[in-house]
Amino acid sequence: MIRFGTSGWRAVMGREFTFHNVRLVVQAIANHLRRKFSDGRISVMVNYDTRFLSDRFAFEACKVLARNDLYAFLAERDAPSQAQAYQIIRRGTQGGINFTASFNPPHYNGLKYNTETGAPAMPAETDEIEAEIRRLGPSFTLPPSYPREEFIERVDFRPDYLAFLQDKIDFALVRRAKLRVAVDPLYGASREYLDGILEDNHIPVEVIHGYLDPYFGGFTPCCKMENLCDLKKLIQEKTCHLGVATDADGDRFGILDEKGILVNQNHILALLLDYVVSDKGWRGGVARSVATTHLVDRIARTYELPLFKTKVGFKYLADLFLQDKIIFGGEESACLALRGHLPEKDGIFAGLLVAEMIAARDRPLSGLIEDLQRRYGKKMDGQKNIGLTPDREKKLRRLMKNPPRKLGGRAVLDVERIEGLKLDFEDDDWLLLRLSGTEPLIRCYAEAGTKSEMSRLIKLGLELLS
Repeated sequence: MIRFGTSGWRAVMGREFTFHNVRLVVQAIANHLRRKFSDGRISVMVNYDTRFLSDRFAFEACKVLARNDLYAFLAERDAPSQAQAYQIIRRGTQGGINFTASFNPPHYNGLKYNTETGAPAMPAETDEIEAEIRRLGPSFTLPPSYPREEFIERVDFRPDYLAFLQDKIDFALVRRAKLRVAVDPLYGASREYLDGILEDNHIPVEVIHGYLDPYFGGFTPCCKMENLCDLKKLIQEKTCHLGVATDADGDRFGILDEKGILVNQNHILALLLDYVVSDKGWRGGVARSVATTHLVDRIARTYELPLFKTKVGFKYLADLFLQDKIIFGGEESACLALRGHLPEKDGIFAGLLVAEMIAARDRPLSGLIEDLQRRYGKKMDGQKNIGLTPDREKKLRRLMKNPPRKLGGRAVLDVERIEGLKLDFEDDDWLLLRLSGTEPLIRCYAEAGTKSEMSRLIKLGLELLS
């Protein structure tokens, strides 16, 4: 079954993710766009990452769009998701199709759909596309055909996106601070984007894995420490002040400090929020997903900023961004939205903003983390997944109806059902159980003041489902 989960449709290539199914999904999108925009020319921005066959899938999508008299702007080469979002906005297209499975393993591919705003489509719209897929049904066929080239235009995303990004970062400040930055695009689409803009601004940069490899060096293109050992070594060998990694499509980040230690993504989000509020003087709404650190809450309370809580999925933060309700949105899976930027995740921008923050505060990243903990307290977060079974799903739904008032001797102060079941305890500690939107899993998250208490909460949470 083809479903748009937390972030698009993802599946194993050669099983569910096939050329036939790609044609089916793109035809459903074309039909949807015809209904949504009944008058005038309809154009779609088509992009892809560095995965095996992503460029072929993208060209096949353009052929389907052209058969439907829809104009396709096709990326000249693989490009970051956020560069596509900028092109959607800049050229005023009616939507965007992006072939990427983000941080999933190399044998996966995926299709993300963005609206005319540049933001990921909300469920109401993807539900309509799924309904159209079902309507077209298993009998759907599309005869092979040559592309209608008059409906397809190739576009280089890079110059426009880098020009847009240039005004968002104080590169002169970073240059004066004489920072040396290590970059690992993990063989993904941000190569020659992240390192390129640093080089263009005469900031010393060291790069690894900056070439195309659809197998991602045999690793999953995810910014976890086990995949960043080469970046750690580079930081240490070249005496870099910061390491920045991005996933396959460049929208998520991984940040290593000057010692080569991976900094918790939640802590990076909290640092950046504190930076834009305290150093830049921004004021306005702050948003986080239900699974994101409550350090965000503490900072919002300190500066008396309104706090919004959303389901897991960047699209919900993007929706608040588009309504101009927030200056900052953060999600624990290394997703960031900031006022005046884009309604799409941007790991390149996040990494560059960390470099600016280090330069502005004239402190190493490890020292900035210590400062953050002194001001807002220590918080440790963790996550563990278990397989989804009918019995476990039933137990989770029963717990949502009748949650415990105490857990492990601790009183439950509040129960949230924004997504799944979240139990809030004293001192901003919490436990969350939710169904994964992309895999047959139940995800268990927790945050506490110590690692031992965080681990205990996760253990107790899993026991609730046993």
